[in-house]
Amino acid sequence: MSSAADPEGLLRADTVDLLRADTVGLLRADTVGLVRAEIVGLLRAEIVGLLRKEAPQALAALVRRYGDFGTAEDAVQEALLSAAQQWPTQGIPESPRGWLITVAARRLIDWRRRDTARRDKEAAAAEYQPAQALSIPGPDDELPLDRDDSLALLFLCCHPALAQPAQVALTLRAVGGLSTTEIAAAFLVPEATMAQRIVRAKNRIRATGIPFAMPPDDQYGSRLDAVLQVLYLIFNEGYTATSGSRLQRTELTSEAIRLTRQLHHLQPHEGEVAGLLALMLLTDARRDARARHGALVPLAEQDRTLWNAGMIREGSALVSAALAASPLGPYQLQAAIAAVHAQAASADETDWSQILALYRVLEVFTPTSIVALNRAIAVAMVDGPEAGLRELDGLDGDPRLAASYRLTAVRAHLLEMNGQLAEAKEHYHRAARATTSMPERHYLQTKAGRIDQG
Repeated sequence: MSSAADPEGLLRADTVDLLRADTVGLLRADTVGLVRAEIVGLLRAEIVGLLRKEAPQALAALVRRYGDFGTAEDAVQEALLSAAQQWPTQGIPESPRGWLITVAARRLIDWRRRDTARRDKEAAAAEYQPAQALSIPGPDDELPLDRDDSLALLFLCCHPALAQPAQVALTLRAVGGLSTTEIAAAFLVPEATMAQRIVRAKNRIRATGIPFAMPPDDQYGSRLDAVLQVLYLIFNEGYTATSGSRLQRTELTSEAIRLTRQLHHLQPHEGEVAGLLALMLLTDARRDARARHGALVPLAEQDRTLWNAGMIREGSALVSAALAASPLGPYQLQAAIAAVHAQAASADETDWSQILALYRVLEVFTPTSIVALNRAIAVAMVDGPEAGLRELDGLDGDPRLAASYRLTAVRAHLLEMNGQLAEAKEHYHRAARATTSMPERHYLQTKAGRIDQG
């Protein structure tokens, strides 16, 4: 390990002793995103990323001003449709966010005025009173167009009045801009189930009158876990897209890192926030080396000179400081594992013994099937592929892994390491058929083809 990259010296082989037994992941998620598929189809590629970035900001501005999440989201959808129709021919406005907020606000106000005309004025005034205003603003009233409300929107979606699955799903939609299909695939549930979960969450916000504001200090901790999970899931979906032709979606990884930086700025001494930010930085540092000519390049084969040294230094320093000063947590442990990988000069120099020890501690905090799968890989690297394959045998009955290609792909890799080439080829093909990611499918098919070529 490089001492320059790890100034505190905490992530060495003997560091495992610091992870005391008494202090002794990983879900991925996927929404009907604000930018729906039919809207994307109307736009040039260069506009899509801009709308994905600005749509959550526009939604946050409207929710803050008018206090009705569901209606605000509908109004933003109308604004996005207008953008899809106008921007390709009229050009992108100077302030895309301001344009979306203005169009959406006018649409929302029109709806409210029509409703008011149909009802008794006093009853309508009581029912539709804006959250932060005593009267309905006009279409030309000033809205703070450049204010960043993403973090407040994030905490609104993670309010304890909502069940945690609903918190995660709603935030991925409202703040992360993912589609319902993506969220459903990540949680391994039917798309209709996820859509109903999102609708129920929005109805719950409306019924309970949850305020659009950062939580008070005495409620901050209870909502932080859900916020961190959501940011983690958004990053994961961006780093390895669950479906489609793209390996990664940098707009999502960048947004997840940006929001996590904001959280860290607000709570610089919160170890798990620092751990999550470190994990994102150490992982995203490998982005440029993960593909070659459009094909997926696995970690062991990556050109490490392409890794972002600045992100590795920052991430290593963050996790070192967090491990030294904060109670141990799962994000810090995952960041420590990423740091061991990042600081190895080559794949052969990776300290797999330390990684295995860290996974064993992580499994105490997060006893999930994905952690167990990753631990099995580490076992294979330390004790040999046969030992790793025995670990996989204990995971065959896990329903979450059974619905995914990952267990099959890992088994194929360990079978190949163990010289069982015919079985490895069969499992590579089986895993390729199960994944919805085109880059991963191509990679798995290529691995099977290499076996045929000797």
